[in-house]
Amino acid sequence: MNNIKKGTIVSRKSYNNDIIFIVEDILNINNKKIANLKGVTLRIKANAELKDLLVLDKKIAKREEDKIDREISNHIEENRDFFNKYFNVLTGRILHLDGDRKYAEKSMRYYKKMGLDAIVKNVPESKQPFVVGNLIRRYNPDVLVITGHDGMIRNGTGFTDIYNYKNSRHFINTVRVAREESKGKDLVIFAGACQSFFEAIMDSGANFASSPSRVLIDFMDPLIIAEKIATTSEEKVVTMDEVSNILKDNYKRIGGRTSRGKRKKYTF
Repeated sequence: MNNIKKGTIVSRKSYNNDIIFIVEDILNINNKKIANLKGVTLRIKANAELKDLLVLDKKIAKREEDKIDREISNHIEENRDFFNKYFNVLTGRILHLDGDRKYAEKSMRYYKKMGLDAIVKNVPESKQPFVVGNLIRRYNPDVLVITGHDGMIRNGTGFTDIYNYKNSRHFINTVRVAREESKGKDLVIFAGACQSFFEAIMDSGANFASSPSRVLIDFMDPLIIAEKIATTSEEKVVTMDEVSNILKDNYKRIGGRTSRGKRKKYTF
């Protein structure tokens, strides 16, 4: 227990070591040492007493991160034909705000390899409401992704208590600012992370959000939603049935409403 510090890779014994975390910091609360945790391959935040943590070899985390890279490569390969087929098109511009630096870097590499017009910014969740307006004015996106890490403090209870969620209130405020800034423009917004307060995020003005069933979402989920909207013709709409089929989650991880695509034809 004494060798646990910031940056240590751990799992939680009380949860059968089901998720791999990295320790963000350690606090002394009521004479207990509590670690704030962030998922290595999942967009979740949690906390636990140090005595509940099992220290893992960093090689395990590296193997899990390699799985993300393989998932990205596989998705790119599966969709390569799309970009080989369409030449005289202009995909929608994506602005992606991510609370996790590593995820932001991986997301940018993904968008570039897919040939998408995307700007990715690593912005802590709590600061996203304060920067999103300026970024929208600067980049004029068609699709906005607001994500990072989230999680329920009391898992399985308090579904309607905004303070039972690690970062949902920040996502909600960011969506509200984005909607106000983009008034009159059909900006498509995805917001949320693992176990986010889905209903409140949707009520704030998002088109798509996580997580209707308060489940964990995949690193790739926000990217796939943004890609689908950006590459679908502006003459067509993206339905939740299409989104659910892509994610193969039966509406558990992502929910939303029908939204028009953002792919435009070149004019000469």
